[in-house]
Amino acid sequence: QVHVAESGGGLVQPGGSLRLSCLVSGDLFSNYDMAWYRQAPGYEREFLASNIRSYSEIADSVKGRFTISRDNSQNTVYLQMNSLKPEDSAVYYCNAQYFGVGYWGQGTQVTVSS
Repeated sequence: QVHVAESGGGLVQPGGSLRLSCLVSGDLFSNYDMAWYRQAPGYEREFLASNIRSYSEIADSVKGRFTISRDNSQNTVYLQMNSLKPEDSAVYYCNAQYFGVGYWGQGTQVTVSS
C-alpha cells in the first residue's frame, strides 16, 4: 500500500510564503505522476500543479505564484507558494498516480489571514 503524507501547512499572513511537502512511501517514486490540489469549504477540489516525467504544469489560477518541484532521492514533491492571499486558504492535497492508480494524502491546512 502506498502512503502519501503532506506537511508544511499552517497560518500565514497575506503576502507570505509557504512550502508544502509531500512524502510518498515505496521504491517507485520516480515513476509516479505527482500533483497538488486544494479544496476550500463549499468548493470542489481544484487542480493546482503537476509534475509528470519532469514536465511541470501550473494552473492559471496560481501561475506566477506557485511552483512545483520534486526530489526523487527524498521521495518528495514540493509546492512553493508565494504572495499568498486569503482566498488561498484551503486544505491542500497531494496525489500520486502510477499506471492509472491514484493515491491521496490526508491533506494539510493552509490558512492565509492577518
